[in-house]
Amino acid sequence: MASEAAEVNAVPSVAGAEKQPHKLERKWTFWFDNQSKPKQGAAWGTTLRKVYTFDTVEEFWCLYDQIFKPSKLPGNADFHLFKDGVEPKWEDPECANGGKWTVASNRKTNLENMWLETLMALIGEQFDESDDICGVVASVRQRQDKLALWTKTATNEAAQMGIGRKWKEIIDVSDKITYSFHDDSRRERSAKGRYNV
Repeated sequence: MASEAAEVNAVPSVAGAEKQPHKLERKWTFWFDNQSKPKQGAAWGTTLRKVYTFDTVEEFWCLYDQIFKPSKLPGNADFHLFKDGVEPKWEDPECANGGKWTVASNRKTNLENMWLETLMALIGEQFDESDDICGVVASVRQRQDKLALWTKTATNEAAQMGIGRKWKEIIDVSDKITYSFHDDSRRERSAKGRYNV
């Protein structure tokens, strides 16, 4: 009995360690945009709202578990997760020369799984080219939902291809995914993709 008590006392206490938050490498911000009822003549982005900035694993899970699931979105709404200080707009200096990888989903469960896997990969810094990534957008639409991974240097084909291949692996899709430049999208609504993986 005495030796068992000694063994128990010899184990260092980890109770204090459990209370230490697990810091992320950088801060991230969730944004919400509800375009379902735009005001007449309102410019794009007027409904975009910064929701919460976090920098710990614990904050992320609390937010995700409570509110940030695409299945909870109304039609024509978007959730965004972008690096802190970067707005999910083409006009933001970090996004201005960038583009996006896009994948479509016909099933809400698919979108939800791809969204979560992408969020975890972003905050966990799983991309070799993570400095080139701005954020991700989940768009819920009546016909087809979309997930778009935004990057900042569209003309760096090697970086974009690396990001595209890694993202495709993370979200576990076998279909081709396409990368389009924001500049092309600004000029024409259905811009053709520049890169494919």
